[in-house]
Amino acid sequence: MNQSPPIMDCEYFPSLAWYNFYRKQEKVLLEQYEHFVKSSYRTRTYIAGANGVLCLSVPVEGGRQQRRRRMKDVKVCNLEAWQRHHWKSICIAYRRAAFFEYFEDDLEPFFKKRFEWLMDLNLASLEMVNKLLRINVPYELTSTYEKEGVEDLRSVHLPKNRLSHKVEEYVQPFSDRNGFESNLSILDYIFSAGK
Repeated sequence: MNQSPPIMDCEYFPSLAWYNFYRKQEKVLLEQYEHFVKSSYRTRTYIAGANGVLCLSVPVEGGRQQRRRRMKDVKVCNLEAWQRHHWKSICIAYRRAAFFEYFEDDLEPFFKKRFEWLMDLNLASLEMVNKLLRINVPYELTSTYEKEGVEDLRSVHLPKNRLSHKVEEYVQPFSDRNGFESNLSILDYIFSAGK
């Protein structure tokens, strides 16, 4: 019997717990037909800042009305320079991190590219990280919304559960001041621990 791959949400620079699960799979399905979930990693990622955890949030068009749309139909709001803000925040937080300089030139163009659709943005962030970490887990996008007979991980990784997903500690910027912050963006791990 051929088991179908797990279904996961498609996140913006996913959390470390998400990536730890993803990289151990033979293949995954990334959900694009679910209704947009607000307050999720689909539009935000968390990094270690000088004053603690910093949330980088992607603005979407329509605000609260997006929850009635399918994930694949959610548009990024580009009225403000949110990408420039995200990149500047990342640079400030990680400029002195052990591996930032090794990945800076690869990542900077990502934050200058304009994205119209949230799914395109999230898939591009996933592909960027896969390239940097040399992860070759194939994925497909869902063709419908499946409820039964699948390993459903769409709502396992949520910001409100961030601390319930334990990850192995590593040296982070500002950990001498703030302690270890668990389950931040995969970017935190890349800049702090390398490949």
